[in-house]
Amino acid sequence: MTDKREPQKKNKPWWFMGAAGIFLLTKIKLLLPLLKLGTFGGTIITMAVSVWAFAQIAPIQTAVGLIVMIFIHEMGHVIASKQKGLPTSAPIFIPFLGAMINLKRNPRDAETEAYIAFGGPLLGTVGALGAFFIGWYWELPLFIYIAWIGFFLNLINLLPIHPLDGGRISVAVSRWLWLFGLTGGLFIILYIHAYVMLIFWALFAWDLYNKYVRKKDSKPRSTWGTFEVDMDPILEQGFFIPGTEHRRELAFETYSELEDGKQRVLIYWREMGLHGLLNLFEQGLIKSVYTSQIERITKENKAYLLIRCQVDYYPHTNDAYYEVAPKVRWKYGITYALLAVFLGYMMHAASKMELYIK
Repeated sequence: MTDKREPQKKNKPWWFMGAAGIFLLTKIKLLLPLLKLGTFGGTIITMAVSVWAFAQIAPIQTAVGLIVMIFIHEMGHVIASKQKGLPTSAPIFIPFLGAMINLKRNPRDAETEAYIAFGGPLLGTVGALGAFFIGWYWELPLFIYIAWIGFFLNLINLLPIHPLDGGRISVAVSRWLWLFGLTGGLFIILYIHAYVMLIFWALFAWDLYNKYVRKKDSKPRSTWGTFEVDMDPILEQGFFIPGTEHRRELAFETYSELEDGKQRVLIYWREMGLHGLLNLFEQGLIKSVYTSQIERITKENKAYLLIRCQVDYYPHTNDAYYEVAPKVRWKYGITYALLAVFLGYMMHAASKMELYIK
């Protein structure tokens, strides 16, 4: 009698996989053009890449099942955003980190943000239940295991850590849940050895620091940009060319785009022919706009000025965004808790079922 066993997957170094995921996260803007490859063009390409990546450390069937569970989860966000009238892209996958969608317009309030966040875990739970019942009915351990993965992914996503779904749901329940995410969330991540999740925890901790610690600092924040100006019109009009360290307060206008919610600053220095545009990293109250450095350069036998403009501003938090009716808070809070308990129970049930079928 011969012993036929499936070949074991060669173990790959997790540090390498994690490093690859971190690199892709830091280069996220490079992935955004994939969202323009038709409705699901970027999705199909990045799904295939993610399946290949996970297949390096797990059987191909498991890798496919994992990606399908993530896809169902992300489609929950897509459906929820459509229901709220917010245009969005198809999902794009990031190996070892999951997937993302790109909202083309920011939610108008915390309730809308939480509603969209709920869409992922809810539909993801339905998908995992589907795999569970297929595995139970036909006694297929693979489907039970994929169901367990689905339950786990949706449960871990409910941690109250921004930008996970739980962190976004928390804005409509209570932002005090973020404190649990900061402390208890870190303990859970370390306890279950989900070290890749430390990336999200670190981003979350930094965001909280900026919102609630640096906010109390009276010092303004700054952003800057450099603009190129043709010197010929300036000389023809007889205007004085300022020196390198010349500082001048500049006229400006500021506004926020409805589509993406970003605040923009239009900068004017009419004598120099400067009309520049800068984006703020966050909503802010402008303190001053001025030149911080001026440099003369020559390109193709023409003289130009490189004018560096700086914007100093105080961050502004729109607390009205977080105003949610008590009834809605209770509804979202109870749903949040029940879903977390149900997912935990189903993880336990799937583990027992897998052992029973085997």
